[in-house]
Amino acid sequence: MPDGPPIPAQPVTSVAEAVAQMEAIGAALPASDGLACFNRMYLEVTKAVSADLSQGFFADPAFMAKLDVTFANLYFAAAQAADTPAAAPAAWRPLAELRGAAGVEPIQFALAGMNAHINHDLPVAVVATCAELATSPDAGSHYTDFQKVDALLDSEEEAIRRSFETTVEQTVDQHLQAVDNLVACWAINSARDLAWQHSLVLWDLGAVGAARGLFLDSLAETTALASRLLLTAV
Repeated sequence: MPDGPPIPAQPVTSVAEAVAQMEAIGAALPASDGLACFNRMYLEVTKAVSADLSQGFFADPAFMAKLDVTFANLYFAAAQAADTPAAAPAAWRPLAELRGAAGVEPIQFALAGMNAHINHDLPVAVVATCAELATSPDAGSHYTDFQKVDALLDSEEEAIRRSFETTVEQTVDQHLQAVDNLVACWAINSARDLAWQHSLVLWDLGAVGAARGLFLDSLAETTALASRLLLTAV
């Protein structure tokens, strides 16, 4: 567990507050910290979504803003618990445990965070947002707007990935190839497509009940397994 002051992570109520808090987390953690690596990627994506919220990009910007805030707060809760890995949400535990591990590249940390946040947290955020706004995942423009974020990520993902490669790393072709092979099987848009399907299942299961708990437990376990694979030292 990295030493240092507690991670500055508290619930927020707006996308602007979410961006500000991610910036605070980035300032509080060393750049090599695995959580900081994810935070850097998430901050860039959130800034891009924020810019589009006021540009008429989404048919229902109020829903998307609420979803973005709900989604971000799940990350902030995980970040707050990251200094005590056993207390971290199960889907986030591999990153919390290994965020200071040697031999793991920044892009691996970043994608492990994205894996936990998208594969586990995003379905939870979609369902929670729909419940709070008295709507449902299949209503109105929700799915269309959700897919618009995929288009946005297509334009951002490669630039973000490349930003994690230092000049020195770019000269070590064999090492980079090993990293590329490890992370190539994980793509943000594919994860988001699966997250949407999981949100529909979660919505159908209802707000309470044993089936919902079993589904979420299973989702957390499979997400954590994928993160451990992404965090394999190379």
